[in-house]
Amino acid sequence: MEFSVTILGTSSALPTLDRYPTAHALNVHERFFLIDCGEGTQAQLRRNHFKMVRINHIFITHLHGDHVFGIFGLLSTMNLLGRKSNLHIYGHRLLKSILDDHLKYFGQDFQYKIEFHEVAVKSKEIIYEDDSLLVEAFPLKHRVSCFGYLFRERAPHRNIHKWMIEKYKLSLAEVVRIRNGADLTLEDGEVIPNEVLTYIPYEPRSYAFCSDTAYSNRIHEYVKDVDLLYHEATFTEELKKMAAQTGHSTAKQAGKIARLANAKKLIVGHFSSRYKDYSVFLREAKEEFDNVELAKEGSTFSIELKRFKD
Repeated sequence: MEFSVTILGTSSALPTLDRYPTAHALNVHERFFLIDCGEGTQAQLRRNHFKMVRINHIFITHLHGDHVFGIFGLLSTMNLLGRKSNLHIYGHRLLKSILDDHLKYFGQDFQYKIEFHEVAVKSKEIIYEDDSLLVEAFPLKHRVSCFGYLFRERAPHRNIHKWMIEKYKLSLAEVVRIRNGADLTLEDGEVIPNEVLTYIPYEPRSYAFCSDTAYSNRIHEYVKDVDLLYHEATFTEELKKMAAQTGHSTAKQAGKIARLANAKKLIVGHFSSRYKDYSVFLREAKEEFDNVELAKEGSTFSIELKRFKD
C-alpha cells in the first residue's frame, strides 16, 4: 500500500531556472492529492508521470501567488483531458470567489464540477476523510490566513491472534464480534480485553505539510509523532529577523519543530531565491534534528509500511 509524496516545487516567491514554486503530490493507496499549486505545477505533474485527471482533491494553504497561480491552468487542462468526475478544492473562503470569477470566463465549457470546501480553523480539525485516510487542517503563523495539513492513514481493523482462536475455541460469531471491537467474556465471567485478543496488522502512516509560517510553538503539537514532516525553511539563521518579519522560518527553526514534534523525518524547502548553496539549510536544520533532507524537484519520499506479525 503506497504512501508517498513527490516534491514538485521547492522555491519561495521567486521561481528560478531550476526550481518551481510550491506544490506536492501525495499518493495514498493509489489515490492522489495535490497540496498547493504554484505556477508550473501541471508541467511538473507531467514531468513526474502523474495523471492529472486522477487528482480528485487539491488543498491550498493560503492565497499567495507562489502557492496558487498554477491552479487556473491545471483546471483547464483537466477539462481538455476529458475529466468528468467532481474535483474537490480546499482553502480559504476568498479562494472560492477567485475561482468563480476565473470560471466565468474560462470554465464555461467545463465538463466536470468543482466542489469548494472552505477551510477556517483555529485549531486542528478534520476537513476530509474516506475509508483509508483522514486529513486535518491547522492554523499556521503567516502574513495572511494560512493552514497546514496533516494526512493520516486510518488505523486498520485489528486482527485476531490465531492462537487466541484456538485457545478459546472461538465460534465464527465470536470472531466477528471481536474483530468489531468486542471483548470476550468467558463462562466463569472472566473478561479478556479486545487489545489482548487482537493486534494491529500495520502501523498507520502520516505526512504533514507546514508552509508558509513563522516559527510557532503550537505547530509541533499539531504534528506530534508524524512520520514525515515538510516544514518551510525560507531563510538561514543570519536572516532570522527577516524570517519573523515576513512570516517565514529558518532551517534551524524547522529542525526544532521536527525535534519537538518527535517526527521521524524532516524535509525542508521553500528556499529563498537569494541562496545558491542549499547545503547551509541542511547544516542548520541538523543542529536541531538529525534526520533531515532538502526538498528537491522530482524527489519522492516513501513512508515504509511497518507490518506486525501474529
